[in-house]
Amino acid sequence: MLPLKFKLGVLLLVYFFTALLPTLFIKLYRKVQGWSRIDIGQRERRMVPYIISIACYFTCYYIMNRLQFPHFMSSILMVALVIQLVCAVINIWGKISTHSAAIGAVTGSLLAFSAIFMFNPVKWLCLVMIIAGLVGTSRMILRQHSLEQVVGGFMVGFFAGLLIIG
Repeated sequence: MLPLKFKLGVLLLVYFFTALLPTLFIKLYRKVQGWSRIDIGQRERRMVPYIISIACYFTCYYIMNRLQFPHFMSSILMVALVIQLVCAVINIWGKISTHSAAIGAVTGSLLAFSAIFMFNPVKWLCLVMIIAGLVGTSRMILRQHSLEQVVGGFMVGFFAGLLIIG
């Protein structure tokens, strides 16, 4: 329903602030510290990457609000921002899977949007749950997280998506 030019602009803005910029800054941080990708997986070394991501996500959310983007678009970014904040706080005492939190957010957001826009989410929900299983399994196979950390991450994301969108 929105013009293609607007959709592409949104896509570029979100990609720049939520993927490209955080990746570049985190790689630079790792390089300065002399750490590999595996080294950054240690709980105590994850706080600066969380702060980088939170700052980038917040900036994108701020720009979207200043440009008066539709609320349903900025609310998706708010879900991602809240997840980053919650995971960063949890990271102070323990470890949680942000990958699982992300797919949990997709699941919760899908359910919330299906209620708002009145569509049947079953087909999409089946696909998302398969992807969630793959994400969680991969995090455990790679020995980056335990089952509890994967399930905890999924639940954080699920409820963030469901409550913030809904």
